[in-house]
Amino acid sequence: MANDKPRLRLLESRATGDNEPRPTRTNRVNHFELAYERIENLIVKCELAPGRELSMQDLQNLIGLGRTPIHHAVNRLALDTLIIVRPRHGLRIAPIDLSRERLLLSLRKDIERFVIELAAQRSGASHRNQMLHLNRVLRERRGEMDINEFNEIDRRIDKLMLSAAGEPFVEHTLRPLHTIFRRTGWLYHRQMPGSADLKTTIDVHVAVLDAVANRHVDAALQASDALIAFVDDMFDHLEAKIDPSLLDTNIEPLGSQLGV
Repeated sequence: MANDKPRLRLLESRATGDNEPRPTRTNRVNHFELAYERIENLIVKCELAPGRELSMQDLQNLIGLGRTPIHHAVNRLALDTLIIVRPRHGLRIAPIDLSRERLLLSLRKDIERFVIELAAQRSGASHRNQMLHLNRVLRERRGEMDINEFNEIDRRIDKLMLSAAGEPFVEHTLRPLHTIFRRTGWLYHRQMPGSADLKTTIDVHVAVLDAVANRHVDAALQASDALIAFVDDMFDHLEAKIDPSLLDTNIEPLGSQLGV
């Protein structure tokens, strides 16, 4: 029976007039992941601004992929609380709620500690080699790196730590938390006066990489706590100084109200 499968596929292609190989399930899954990553990146960089309303067709045009992978990506991002799906009214990019995110930071701190501790205990030679490489890149680029380049490395660090920890259950919770805070961090470093310098951000990440790569569990946990404390301080500045219209495009900028 197994030997008949190639013949059946050939007959199917002749019947449909389609001589091209049919896309495999792997390709479809790759398109789903690609759609998710592209939309997530646009959200993180606020190219899809917080509060923006759009349609599924708008996303298809932006991403350049078909309806099915876009639909799957939107569903996943809706579960991540980054997109709001409004039946018969399209989509809305979730606004940034600083109070909510500060509350979620406590959750991230606990899960991050769990992952970092496991990563320091379980990381293999390949994991540690990648950590040392990322560490070296951050150190060498410390004075020149912008937030977009940093976020690409930060995403790789997050994936690497989850892989080294070897506990896939926590990925589904921690991954969207990382995206939520990566977007807020992008806004902080791009829009807050005097916050474009990434040296402190880089330093706290380097400390985590150093400790985990060398399997220093206590130092790794301290470095993880220091990273979360830095993010917490970031919220103090955002709450006091950020223009609310940058957190939600449905809020009118203060300048327009004043006729500026």
